Amino acid sequence: MKKKALVVHSGGMDSSLCLALAVKEFGAENVLSVSFSYHQRHSIELERAREICSHLKVDHTELDLNCLSQITESALIGNKEAIKHEAGKAPNTLVVGRNGLMARVAAIHAYSLGAKCIYMGVMELEAANSGYRDCSREYMDLVQSALRLDFADPTFEIRTPLVMMNKKESMELGLKLGLIEYLLENTITCYEGLEKEGCFKCPACKLRNTGLKIFALENPQVKFSYRDKILNLIA
Repeated sequence: MKKKALVVHSGGMDSSLCLALAVKEFGAENVLSVSFSYHQRHSIELERAREICSHLKVDHTELDLNCLSQITESALIGNKEAIKHEAGKAPNTLVVGRNGLMARVAAIHAYSLGAKCIYMGVMELEAANSGYRDCSREYMDLVQSALRLDFADPTFEIRTPLVMMNKKESMELGLKLGLIEYLLENTITCYEGLEKEGCFKCPACKLRNTGLKIFALENPQVKFSYRDKILNLIA
């Protein structure tokens, strides 16, 4: 199997947008979606990744990183720890080094398939608001430099097309791609694994739903099943 691009795909909005961008550029048959199992807090994101790939007619695979639960702790590994984000500290949902590890593993797979790039749905907004140190372009540039040495290929890319966007802007991209209503109904953002509007409490829901309210107000033609909840419940 040969591919031209590989997308690290969580089943969330951001990585699904990256998947759609890769399909637009390379064609569905030339793209591989890769999800990772690491004893994450909920498995529904893996289910949604499979469903989204089926919808977009993209090949999909899942790789095992379950060793993360043996070597680090996070509220996103397992489901026993309450989610907390204390002022001035990184949230307890940070999985140290996760994005760098996933990028390296995905890139090795991409290299074996003849692909010259991988996509990551990271956003610097997450670094600024949620304390995720591995969500910046600077971080990905460091990983990319190491991969280019690994592969003896100075052209290999980690693409991060959303990295400088906010959530409203990423939804506007979904609108341009003709997928926003599908993605709003079928992607998973909530740390508790709740679909659609999510829990309204976790950092991921707060960030996403705040952007979604602005987007919905500016785009009244976009219909989704929980639109009224977003407009009425988010301050």
